[in-house]
Amino acid sequence: MAKFTYLFRGDQKLLWSMSPEQMQQTMKKWMEWKDMLERGGHMQKSTERMDHAGKVVRGKAKSVTDGPYVEIKDSIGGSMVIEATDMEQAVELAKGCPILDSDGTVEIRAMIPA
Repeated sequence: MAKFTYLFRGDQKLLWSMSPEQMQQTMKKWMEWKDMLERGGHMQKSTERMDHAGKVVRGKAKSVTDGPYVEIKDSIGGSMVIEATDMEQAVELAKGCPILDSDGTVEIRAMIPA
């Protein structure tokens, strides 16, 4: 089995605009998907949600800017490490992610063993 990181990107403003009932339904979908991954032995690590704001430190000058997503509406809202047999299985498992229901994305990256 190989390890993969899922990076969840979506419009954070959409999340903030949800009613409490919509938020509860969305969280239920996330928990059901996460439980499915755990039952299948795929779940390795799940992080907490991330705030949309942040800072970026760049280059030798170590310049600091607001970001990292000042020019795009989608930001990384969280991540997860899973195990899958290969990239194809990791992609298939990602297709069940609830962020896709709100036109978000799941970026999939293979982990390189140290």
